Order: sequence, then structure tokens, then C-alpha cells
Amino acid sequence: MGEMEYRRLGRSGLQVSVLSFGSWVTFGSQLDTNLAKDCLAAARDAGVNFFDNAESYGGGESEKIMGQAIRDLGWSRDSYVISTKVFWGLSDTVNMQNTLNRKYLMQAIDGSLGRLGLDFVDLLFCHRADPHTPIEETVWAMSDIVSSGKALYWGTSQWNADEIRAAWEIAERHHLHKPVVEQPQYNLLNREKVEQEYARLYDEIGLGLTIWSPLASGLLTGKYLDGSPSDSRAELPGYEWLKAMLNDEEQNAKVARLKGVADELGVSLAELSLAWCVKNPHVSTVITGASRVEQVHQNMKALDVVPLLTDDVLTRIDEAIR
Repeated sequence: MGEMEYRRLGRSGLQVSVLSFGSWVTFGSQLDTNLAKDCLAAARDAGVNFFDNAESYGGGESEKIMGQAIRDLGWSRDSYVISTKVFWGLSDTVNMQNTLNRKYLMQAIDGSLGRLGLDFVDLLFCHRADPHTPIEETVWAMSDIVSSGKALYWGTSQWNADEIRAAWEIAERHHLHKPVVEQPQYNLLNREKVEQEYARLYDEIGLGLTIWSPLASGLLTGKYLDGSPSDSRAELPGYEWLKAMLNDEEQNAKVARLKGVADELGVSLAELSLAWCVKNPHVSTVITGASRVEQVHQNMKALDVVPLLTDDVLTRIDEAIR
């Protein structure tokens, strides 16, 4: 298997593995601590040093499982980078859900640290933008959390370019801790935000990216080309939106054409899709998911595919998804 590469997170000094491990759907809903432990260990053995989580994953269970698994594995705190994301909240109290106000943020970080069993997270993300709270209030609160040592860096997830720039400029003006990273969805079928909307932010403010859904929720594995398997995520209750997307004819036609390129290279469609994300120099890390250890191993094989993505192959990939 190819050697893991580490990239700086935007303009920050923090280095993260180009492939990382996240726990969106799997921890809590599909995994117990033992399986989580096996997946985390397999990722780390491959050189992964960044592990992504969020308060809302599994209603807080995901943070508890990851925290317990890391303790059981005995990893030293200096050897890994961990993130969490806050916005949705875990209670239906006013001020404690769907917000980035100061009260919520100050309590949310303590709740996450308690569930993870940690003194600090390396990265803290605002999981969505909050149109009802002044960006200035959010920036001050996030900067204060960083100053307190409860998070080392902060960033955003699924914010638009104007919101990110506004946050950065407020921080610049008041000498506060600036947002250093955005976590958008990015894959062969969702390119606009990363390649166009954020284009100026990489050089102008040094934005780093930790991207999620590199396989478009499994669409880019090719396993849905013949409809959704009964054991797939698309069949989970509450994921009807996903089933509709996975059975989209136009998208599947693109996936079928991409599979042709992967077959010619002698690699899997998933490996090709992950490698393609890694190939973008603005991407600091590609967050992968897995519910079985063998999936972790399969994901890591993408490292071997990156060198195969010549300009010619990239052109053919672009043609396949037109």
C-alpha cells in the first residue's frame, strides 16, 4: 500500500493525513465500540492521524464511542488530531438547537469534550451557518473557545464563500483567532463549491479543506448501479432522501462511465473516486468512512491510485461526468 502523505491544513501549521477517518453514519447507528476500535486501529496503522466526529452524529453516541475506543487503544494525545462539529444541538431547549449563539457554543464544546473524554479537540467546526446570529458573535465565541484551549483551531462546514470571508475579516479586524478550515461535501458529482465558489479563498485567506462524502454516500462505489442492496445505508429508515439520490438515472449513467475508466486502470471505482479528491491540491484531507475493517483497507488503497491520475486520465474522468 502507498505511503501516507501529510498536508498542512490550509495555511495553518497543522499536518493531517490526506486520507482521514470519520464517523458520520456508522458510529452509534451501525457500530459498537469494539468494531469502532478495530476500524480506528486499521486506519491508524495505515498512517491516518485525523479523526472526524460531530456532536449530532448518533445523538452524541458517536463522540462517546470514538472517545472510549481511543482510550481503549491507549493512543497518546499528541499522536492524533480529532475534530468535532457543533450547531444542531442535542436538546430541544430554546438557545440550544440550530444555533451558533454564544451561549450554545460555550456549552456545546463542554458537552462534546465530556462525551469524548478529552481536555481539548484539535479542530472545532461550526456545522452549518446560522442566519439568525450575527457572524461577529459566532467569531468572538469561537475565538474565545480557542483562547481557552478547549479547541486548537476552528473552522466552518457547509458555509458559503461570503460567510467564510466575513468571519475571517471580522477576526482580522479584531485580532481574533481566524477560521482556518472549511468542511464541504466534495466528490466527482459535487464539485461546484470547492472548485468555483471557494476558488479565491485558498490564496486570499489560506483556507484549508477537510472534505466529506468523497464517494457521494456510496454512489461512487458503483454498488447502486443495479438498484440499492438491502443491507445498504439507503435502506435505513430516515435515509429516503439518499435512496432517491442513489437511484437517479442521470447520476448512475455518469457512474457507469466512470467505472469504465476505473476498469481500464485496473482499480475499483471507489479507489479512483477517493484518489481523484486527493489529487486536488486545495484538499487538505479526504474524510473516509467505514463500518468494517476491510472497508478501511479498501479506502487506503486509493493512495496507490493517485500517481495513476495523469492529465490524460483526469481529462477522461471529466468527460465521463459531463
